[in-house]
Amino acid sequence: MIIDCHGHYTTAPSELGDYRDQQKAELKNDPMFQTTKGILNITDDQIRDSIRNNQLKLQQERGTDLTLFSPRASWMGHHLGNESTSVAWTEHCNDLIRRVCDLFPENFAPVAQLPQSANVKPDAVVRELERTVNEMGFIGCNLNPDPSGGYWKDKPLHDKFWYPIYEKMSELNIPAMIHVSGSCHDCFHTTSSYYLSADTTAFVHLMMSDLFKDFPDLKFIIPHGGGAVPYHWGRFRGIAQDQGFDLEEKVLNNIYFDTCVYHQEGIDLLLDVIPTKNILFASEMIGAVRGIDPRTGHYFDDTKRYIDGNTKLTAAEKKMVFEDNTRAVFPLLKA
Repeated sequence: MIIDCHGHYTTAPSELGDYRDQQKAELKNDPMFQTTKGILNITDDQIRDSIRNNQLKLQQERGTDLTLFSPRASWMGHHLGNESTSVAWTEHCNDLIRRVCDLFPENFAPVAQLPQSANVKPDAVVRELERTVNEMGFIGCNLNPDPSGGYWKDKPLHDKFWYPIYEKMSELNIPAMIHVSGSCHDCFHTTSSYYLSADTTAFVHLMMSDLFKDFPDLKFIIPHGGGAVPYHWGRFRGIAQDQGFDLEEKVLNNIYFDTCVYHQEGIDLLLDVIPTKNILFASEMIGAVRGIDPRTGHYFDDTKRYIDGNTKLTAAEKKMVFEDNTRAVFPLLKA
């Protein structure tokens, strides 16, 4: 089986966007407007059409089997409004993911968005983890290290501010993918500089801390190939050595990297530098990069081709990347 650990519902029916636009209109008049969840009228047929003609079609064309599916990352928008805004929006987004997975249970497994807000204690986050995992069968979550959308107003990921989330993740036996949302800072383009720099920053938060002493079983996936991390692995190893610890000993039992890297040379570098056991297959389709690479004639995000095209991996190692590692990191997937 080939499992894609990183997919987003970027093709949701327009009613979801209409709901968000209504939230924005209410907040424009009153930034502290207290949102109630309300009703989102989307039919099962609309969901089927949105998936069959998009993600499911590409799964079949590219030869993958199962996608771990979460709400659209750039729409999480944790910087928008207040806690009630995020709670109502997140619940609707996660409800839709559950419906997708109910309609296509062989093709998608649910991963949760979290109702984060900048400088707000994560009580609502803990409640949504309990709801989605215990009541709805979700197997993981996406954790935004910067709910302020590029201004980094919250504490680093190793701060005890985040511990209630980690305690609940440990209790529920789920991992988190580190994933920022849309940038509202003029210096950051969302899907290029902001995503990749946030991936790198989050890794440094974790490597420079003793978080995994407090939570030895906690697991994080750093997406988009780890940002700059694999390319600068020697720098990070050297900095760790200067500070008196071994980088690989400290992070490789808890941190994993996905294969959302959109050229063969980049995937080859990732596979050369990072141990095979720490790499999870992913494409993020349909996501940030949707076009065809004129050098290859294939879609940039058809990342299975790059794993297949690597000449160093053995068949057993490819199976680890395509399936075994994801099953190990997402233990609830077996259900």
